[in-house]
Amino acid sequence: MYVEKYECPVEAVANLLGGRWKIIILGRLMHGTRRYGEIKHSINYISEKMLIQQLRQLEQDGLVERRQYPEVPPRVEYSLSTKGCTLIPLFQYIGEWGREHLTERLVNS
Repeated sequence: MYVEKYECPVEAVANLLGGRWKIIILGRLMHGTRRYGEIKHSINYISEKMLIQQLRQLEQDGLVERRQYPEVPPRVEYSLSTKGCTLIPLFQYIGEWGREHLTERLVNS
């Protein structure tokens, strides 16, 4: 598998977390394990195709773990991996920054 190389760590992180949905999905999982339907319901404006694609990419990148249970109907849960959990302080800081600097854009401010 080809792994793109970067000279700048910020560029590497931006590529890893880039796009509209990855940070939002990771933010939902930051609060604990979620089933697919829970994630979909909490981000009601994302298409199923895009959510599946982004979850697969996050899993491939080692940030999310997928657990499938041998049940009928099938049950699949997603959670942050150990590597993904190391992003929690970063997301908390981003949230604090947003509350401080983007209050006019926040619904509950």
